[in-house]
Amino acid sequence: QVRLEESGGGSVQAGGSLTLSCAASEYALNTHCRGWFRQVVGQEREAVAVFCGAGGSTWYASSVEGRFTISEVNKTTVALQMGDLKTEDTAMYYCAADRTLNTWKTLGRTPRYWGQGTQVTVSS
Repeated sequence: QVRLEESGGGSVQAGGSLTLSCAASEYALNTHCRGWFRQVVGQEREAVAVFCGAGGSTWYASSVEGRFTISEVNKTTVALQMGDLKTEDTAMYYCAADRTLNTWKTLGRTPRYWGQGTQVTVSS
């Protein structure tokens, strides 16, 4: 069973930056794509960004494109650099892994693997 561990959450003022990291316990075909979802209590889960190796394909939600950058640190770790943060970015951020990028692009699909989540709070 693959385990995902997030780090890097915290509190920041609007306009600031944070970097989240997600480390998988192992590399497997089912973790070919690794990325992030976020959720606010009482709201729908939102796909944020994903990186698929080895070709390096990426996808971003329109709400974060141009402000967030996802990159591969190594075969088991991805990082999400979040810039120009807004109060509406406040959420619990969950690392996730799956075989295909479509898991992020298609509404309602559930990734095969999830992390425990890390809180990001942006204050005005």
